[in-house]
Amino acid sequence: MGLSERVDAAVDAALGQRIVGCVILINRDGEEIYARAAGLADREANVPMRRDAIFRLASVTKPIVATAVLRLVDLGLIGLNDKVTRYLPWFTPANPDGSMADIRIRHLLSHTSGLAYGNVPDNATGGLSGPLNSLTETLQNIAKVKLAFAPGTGWDYGTSIDVLGGVLAAINGSNVEDALGRYVTGPLGMADAHFYVTDPARLAVPYGDGRPPVRMGEPHVLGDQYGSTTFSPSRIFNPAAPQNGGAGMAGTADDIMKMLEVYSGRPGLLEPATVAMALANQIGDLPRRANDAGKRFSFLGAVLADPQAANNPCPAGTVDWGGAWGHNWVVDPVNRMTIVVCTNTTFEGCNGPFRDDILQAVYA
Repeated sequence: MGLSERVDAAVDAALGQRIVGCVILINRDGEEIYARAAGLADREANVPMRRDAIFRLASVTKPIVATAVLRLVDLGLIGLNDKVTRYLPWFTPANPDGSMADIRIRHLLSHTSGLAYGNVPDNATGGLSGPLNSLTETLQNIAKVKLAFAPGTGWDYGTSIDVLGGVLAAINGSNVEDALGRYVTGPLGMADAHFYVTDPARLAVPYGDGRPPVRMGEPHVLGDQYGSTTFSPSRIFNPAAPQNGGAGMAGTADDIMKMLEVYSGRPGLLEPATVAMALANQIGDLPRRANDAGKRFSFLGAVLADPQAANNPCPAGTVDWGGAWGHNWVVDPVNRMTIVVCTNTTFEGCNGPFRDDILQAVYA
């Protein structure tokens, strides 16, 4: 079997049992080699999944914001070693020992800032649910909690990119939406990538893990290996929700592919040296989570350092990450390949077996 047949088989085996619907795009050397919309966007209404379906992106928002910041680096408008307080003077969280933290832009991009999702206070949000404060108030409340570690001394996944969104907005003199439109989504033609839904008729209904998956309620609580997460499907429709740079956008699989192709040789948006830097290990030997064996972290996502330790078929140097609403993506600079997998099933499409099934099918 060829790549298309193997991927089709993996999709068909999961449809209806582990995922409700999906859109999968694979490019090599900038050319599309696989594209499929499969399953249902709305199971109860029997609405088929379309290629132009809009998904809640969750953490797929993060590399969009990171790309905008890297664009600012190329334009000389920001430096990786700049202090965050240069742009947000009021963002002054304390280290664990009570001293004032020295957070730099590179700490935020690499999640070495000490800002962890486990430390988000009740009066703030990581973007999937929670209070409807302004972004400034959200970040001010996050800053009142001590960091998990002093910046640069550890790695933990958290609200770093939400803070970067605030920095981006401050530099642009706007909200996060307009700044992204100026530096990334506009130039790349990411027409449906916004903090709102451009066409509600194309928005995929979200489902939670189950056999079969269950239609999400409002709110909907799900657990995985990282703990319990509360999802608010209606949040994307609420203009009062803060524009969380870590989780708040919606968009299509094609939108995501356009952004990721910047890191697969698509010229124009970022300098080649910036692309190489963005994909490189930025955390040295800092410890990561036990189930992240064989992986380091870049400015965009996890970097595969030891494929055998990670039990991953991709070559070393591959960067990948996902979004909790049900997505995962891969940038493979060795094979010059980009993979986008969008599903409407949480967490299966993000970090469940479906992600691994697709990778095995692609690299068999």
